[in-house]
Amino acid sequence: MLHYNGPHSATHQEEEEEEEEREDEENEVEGEEEEKEEEEEEEKEEEEEEEEREDEENEVEGEEEEKEEEEKEKEKEEEEEEEREEENEVEGE
Repeated sequence: MLHYNGPHSATHQEEEEEEEEREDEENEVEGEEEEKEEEEEEEKEEEEEEEEREDEENEVEGEEEEKEEEEKEKEKEEEEEEEREEENEVEGE
């Protein structure tokens, strides 16, 4: 039950209620902004982790390709050595 305390009491109460509503809205907006910032930070971290994984995969692939190239080069050198040895044998005969 409301008591009439003069012409200003209802207005003062309304002002307090409006102020509380404004503060609630501001707090809600701030909370939404903080939540949005947290989500953006999480997305950024996930993207960085994905880039790191891709970099590691590319590095491993690069190392494997380099290893294959070295093996091919080694096989080529061995074949050339065998050919030279065969030529030397033929010349020696």
